[in-house]
Amino acid sequence: MKKNFVEELKWRRLLHDLMPGTEEHLLKETTSGYIGFDPTSDSLHIGSLVQITLLRHFQLCGHKPIALVGGATGMIGDPSGKSQERNLLNEELLRHNQLCVKTQLEKFIDFSNGAEVVNNYDWFAQMGALDFLRNIGKHITISYMMAKDSVKNRLETGDGLSFTEFSYQLLQGYDFYWLYENKGCKLQMGGSDQWGNIVTGTELIRRKAGGEAYALVSPLVTKSDGGKFGKTEKGNVWLDRKKTSPYQFFQFWINTSDDDAARYLRFFSYRGKEELESLEATHRQAPHERLLQNQLAKDLTTLVHSAEDYSFASEATEILFGKGTAEQLNTLNEEQLLSIFEGVPTSHVAKSELEVGIHALEFLADKTNIFPSRGEAKKMIQNNGLLVNKAKWTDIAAPFTSDLLLKEKFLLVQKGKKNYHLVVVE
Repeated sequence: MKKNFVEELKWRRLLHDLMPGTEEHLLKETTSGYIGFDPTSDSLHIGSLVQITLLRHFQLCGHKPIALVGGATGMIGDPSGKSQERNLLNEELLRHNQLCVKTQLEKFIDFSNGAEVVNNYDWFAQMGALDFLRNIGKHITISYMMAKDSVKNRLETGDGLSFTEFSYQLLQGYDFYWLYENKGCKLQMGGSDQWGNIVTGTELIRRKAGGEAYALVSPLVTKSDGGKFGKTEKGNVWLDRKKTSPYQFFQFWINTSDDDAARYLRFFSYRGKEELESLEATHRQAPHERLLQNQLAKDLTTLVHSAEDYSFASEATEILFGKGTAEQLNTLNEEQLLSIFEGVPTSHVAKSELEVGIHALEFLADKTNIFPSRGEAKKMIQNNGLLVNKAKWTDIAAPFTSDLLLKEKFLLVQKGKKNYHLVVVE
């Protein structure tokens, strides 16, 4: 018996709404369903993980996922959920972004077994304005388009809505129609803010082809404190390791609240219902051990990056916030070291000075400004509060020399438990 995709989404709390008849249709026959991804960047971020998860569960339930990379619609920009017009990207940049997004999606979806990645530029590139108006525009009324929340919300703002963005729902509607006609696609999925655009597609299929298609949307992911999901002080949390390192990615999940960790595990992990409920129960008995956060960080870092990246991120966290040792610190390569300590205060010192040796107090106060004065540096050493490369520094008179360097380039100075300072030797 086919696994019930809708029931899977319900217990995971990933279902916000669906068109009547959708669940019955999915149980009756194997179905092609698609989700569109906007190539406005060369990487997806974790805000896209819900949609990736929908496609993956769709495939695991025996259906055929289609990922649409919006090479054409990406040139315009979707007004849904936006308060102002987007900047338009050129074709060369969009094509680069499309390839990057496709590569990322291949990590999550098995495209060797009937699933596909398609690009709507392929069917819009040769379509002229007159063809668009005759073949698409005539089937959807202005009043129908004006009733959409994405349009009404923008019209209520001072900036208004350009015709370019107003036409977006027609373009997305035609995507669904084209996939219905050419790929047998009968379901479109997306976030709840996409409902208006999606049902425009089902309406176009009904009016233009006399066919029946379906819609299903997930809730928009939020944080329990009302903050925006996937945002940090540095901006988006990206799936590309060059934009967000595996360590930073791990840290995002490990630092979630208890309520969010429970929800996000249901959303994004592929563990079964009984196992997740057991984890939640165990966590409630000893919340200080942060079982859910650790499991979430493990599952997501392994899924998006690798098991090796998870191991590194977990060990790096132990170095920074636990009882990490000098030996552990020495196992890190330069890239890993810099990713862990990105954002900590940094000083630069000439290697030639370390080769002759610098008195500890001079190094800590004068050369690097790690301490505002030699007196404060001396006091910290006397109180056993100074660590250099995770080893306690107890000798006020001992010099800092090049023998201390990590990777022949770095010194890690720690004041107390969590105040780090990275010295780069050049």
